Amino acid sequence: MKGANVRVGIMPLVDSAPIIAAKELGFATQEGLTIELVKAPSWSTLRDMLVHGRVEAAHMLAPVPIALALGLGAHAELDVLSVLSVNGTVVGVSNALAERLRSQQFAFDFRDAMAAGHALLECAAHPLRIAVPFPFSMHAELLHYWLAGLGLSDLQSVEIKTIPPSLMAEAMAAGEIDAFCVGEPWGSIAVENGVGTLLLPLAAIWGFAPEKVLAVRKEFREAEPDVAERLTRAVWRAGKWLDQRENHMTASEILARPEYVDVAPEILERAFEGRLVISQRGETRQVPNFLTFTDGSASFPWQSWAAWIARQLALRHGLDLDTAIEAAKGVFRTDVYRAALAPELAGLPLSDWKIEGAAMERMKIDSAHGTLQLEPDVFFDGKVFDPNPRS
Repeated sequence: MKGANVRVGIMPLVDSAPIIAAKELGFATQEGLTIELVKAPSWSTLRDMLVHGRVEAAHMLAPVPIALALGLGAHAELDVLSVLSVNGTVVGVSNALAERLRSQQFAFDFRDAMAAGHALLECAAHPLRIAVPFPFSMHAELLHYWLAGLGLSDLQSVEIKTIPPSLMAEAMAAGEIDAFCVGEPWGSIAVENGVGTLLLPLAAIWGFAPEKVLAVRKEFREAEPDVAERLTRAVWRAGKWLDQRENHMTASEILARPEYVDVAPEILERAFEGRLVISQRGETRQVPNFLTFTDGSASFPWQSWAAWIARQLALRHGLDLDTAIEAAKGVFRTDVYRAALAPELAGLPLSDWKIEGAAMERMKIDSAHGTLQLEPDVFFDGKVFDPNPRS
C-alpha cells in the first residue's frame, strides 16, 4: 500500500474525535496514511481552508457542503465521504432566563422541545437573542425548524447571532446573548463558568440528526480516490472505537490535550456518556444517543439527510426546492462510502435514503447482508420527511 499524507482541518469540539482518534490510535496508519491535523479558530476559517486547498479534508458542519453546492455564501464543490457524528449539541440559556423559567415552574426535563420552546418564548425579553456557531449549521437549521414549529414564522421576535463555539460562554457572560445552540463541550463550559443553564439537547428537536461530516474537495476525491476511501475507513474504525463505552475516558484524555479541545477530560467525558450537568446546582440529565459516531448507521451519508438540509436552506433563502434537493443528494457520496466500507462492513443499507422522522423506536431494516438497526429519529412536531414523495 502506497503511503500518503493528508492534512485534515478540525474545530475544537468533542465531535472531532473520530479524526483525532484516527491519527492518535493508529487507524490511519493501518491504512498507510499520515494525518496532519490543523486546528481552525472558526467555521468560516475552516471552510475557507478546505475550499482553497490548505487542507485536503475537514471536520465540517453537515450543511456547509450543501450550502456551497447551492451557491450560498460562496461556490465550491465538496464531497461528503461519511457522517462523523449524530447529535451532540445543546441549547443553553442565561442564568437570568433560567431563573424566570424556574419561576414559571418549568422543569428542565430535557424531553419536550415543544413545551420548552413555548416556555422560553413566554419568559424571554424581546427580541430573544440566540447564538449559533455558523449560519450554515445544523444548529441554525434545527433552531429555525423549532421556531417555525412553535408558530414563530416571521422570526421578528428573535435575533440570531453567529459566534464561534469556544466563545459562546464569554458572549453569555458579557450579556451579548440570552441563549445559544452549540456543540459540546462549550455548552457545559457555560455551566462550569457559572453563566448558563442547559435547556435541551438539540436531539429533542430531531432525534437522530446528522451533525458533522468528513468533507473533501471534489477535485481531491477525483484525483485521489484510493486515499479518500482509505481515509473514510480509518475514520469509520475510529468511530467504532469511540462508540464503545470503555474507551470514553481514554478518548476524553486525548481530546483534552492543548493541541485539540484543551478542556478538562471530566467535562469532555459527559458528552461521550450522554450524562450532562445542566446547572451549577449539580442537576444532571441522561440523554440517550446524545452523541453517536457509527451505531445505528450514523456514519452512512444518507441522501435523505442531505435532502432535508437542502429543503431547509431552500425555504430560508427562496430557492427552488426540487433543484436544491437533487443537488444536495449528489454531495453526500453514498457510492464512495459503500466502496470504502464494503470489505468490512456487512450491514450496508440497501437504499441511499429513508423516510426521516418515521422511526418511533429502534427498528431493523434489510441490509446488504442480513439486517441493520436504526435508532429513533422522530421530529418534535411529529412530522416526517420523505425525500422522494413522488417515487
